[in-house]
Amino acid sequence: MENYKKEFIGFMVDCQVLKFGEFILKSGRKSPFFMNAGAYVTGAQLRKLGEYYARAIHEHYGDGFDVLFGPAYKGIPLSVATTMAYSELYGKEIRYCSNRKEAKDHGDTGILLGSKLADGDKVVIIEDVTTSGKSMEETVPIIRAQADIQIKGLMVSLNRMEKGKGEKSALEEIKELYGFDANAIVTMEEVTEYLYNKPYKGNIYINDGMKAAIDSYYAQYGA
Repeated sequence: MENYKKEFIGFMVDCQVLKFGEFILKSGRKSPFFMNAGAYVTGAQLRKLGEYYARAIHEHYGDGFDVLFGPAYKGIPLSVATTMAYSELYGKEIRYCSNRKEAKDHGDTGILLGSKLADGDKVVIIEDVTTSGKSMEETVPIIRAQADIQIKGLMVSLNRMEKGKGEKSALEEIKELYGFDANAIVTMEEVTEYLYNKPYKGNIYINDGMKAAIDSYYAQYGA
């Protein structure tokens, strides 16, 4: 596993973004782990988060894109932080773009924030986590309605590796449905491998009991 992935797993734990216990998800599933990107709240946290996203995006998509699109609302700070980090790490200026929930009819009009989309733009979408792929049902039509663009792919922070609407994972379903790639900074398998019975800053976050709960969850919902 690459060092930046190990660092990112520790970073999620440090920021209390990734937690272990019992959680009821929006889907109604009872999960032994929960990831909440809304817990990144400081400037230092967002700067580091942008760096991890930038590294993963560069690894999977290289420099062959023009715009980073972050769906409202959590995708807005993600896209801003990552475009800044991408410029610093790789010396390329990537434009950021996000959507409003409601179109604005005065001043800076329209449904988009940040850069407008233009014909020929290559776009990478950035999100926190995708469980069911429902957000893409809203996001992809918005982007494609703005201009004749090409969506290069999606980057999320954590691949939960569980069934979406069918038997395949949400990221696999997105690939099949929309025809673009979908990747994550880390997968839940990598998180488990890194933390299982290994102390992180003096604590064991995935002990035998938690590992059993995770295995049971994936026996039911794993893709």
